[in-house]
Amino acid sequence: MAVGVPENDVFAAADAVLARGERPTVERVRLELGRGSPARVGALLDQWWEQLAGRLRGETRLPGLPTEVAQAFVAVWQQAIHLAQGVAEQALSEQRKVLAAEREQVVAVENQARQDAVLARQHAVAAKAAQQVSETRLTDLELLLKQRAAQIDDLQDQRSALQQSYGLVRDQLQASQLKLEMLQQQTDQERAAQESYVRGIEERAYREVDRSREEGKSRQVEVRELQCLLTDSRQTLEVCRAALVDCQREAAAHKARAELAEEQGEQEGAALRARAEAAQQMLVEAQRNAIAHQARADTLEAQLAQLRETLQSKRQRTRP
Repeated sequence: MAVGVPENDVFAAADAVLARGERPTVERVRLELGRGSPARVGALLDQWWEQLAGRLRGETRLPGLPTEVAQAFVAVWQQAIHLAQGVAEQALSEQRKVLAAEREQVVAVENQARQDAVLARQHAVAAKAAQQVSETRLTDLELLLKQRAAQIDDLQDQRSALQQSYGLVRDQLQASQLKLEMLQQQTDQERAAQESYVRGIEERAYREVDRSREEGKSRQVEVRELQCLLTDSRQTLEVCRAALVDCQREAAAHKARAELAEEQGEQEGAALRARAEAAQQMLVEAQRNAIAHQARADTLEAQLAQLRETLQSKRQRTRP
């Protein structure tokens, strides 16, 4: 808005506001004008109020009119002024009521504003505390972020190392797979050879079992023969022992007779001694035969025990 608004326009706007029954104020006059600064309109409005007071006192004259007409016009004007004052007073009373209500509202708003200010200060304190906590938390998070960044760098280094290791392991795995395939083929060949070898062993084992059975049968025949020989040897030994006993008895008798014959005569004694010596030789021979038969019996028993052990071991080997 322009600052240099003419005073006549301000006065006319104030008269128009007053004619509507409202109290001329700076804002209402500026609203009526549609322009003008508050300072300029306020100064001119003060002049308007002073002129309005002079007009109310009848100091204003209308030039170029007769005295009676001027007085009548002044009387009409004063009456209009009184009416306007009544209207203005009524408007002012209503305005005062509005101002009182607005003042009460302002007081309520101020109280609410104070309460809001207290709450705001409380909220500000809480917000400040929360800000401090947040700053502390932010500092911790920044430290944690740095640690995480360092860990990420370490993990990236480890990832690179693992990728290299993975490449090496993959190459080794491929080589191992090739080696495994070769070993598998070799294992299959060895398994086939082993199966063939096992079949050969089984066939030989079956043949060996058959041969062992045949040998066992022949051994059993030999055992039976040796048992028969052992029995015969034992019987012969018993016969020899009996003959030895008879010879010993006969030798003792001859000896006794020889001793008796010595008394009867040398000739009969010589004959008896000869017979005693012959009996003694027969006794020695019988003892030798008994010892030989005993040795043969022991040999046969040893052979029989060996054959039994051989048969037992072959039976154990041939068991499935």
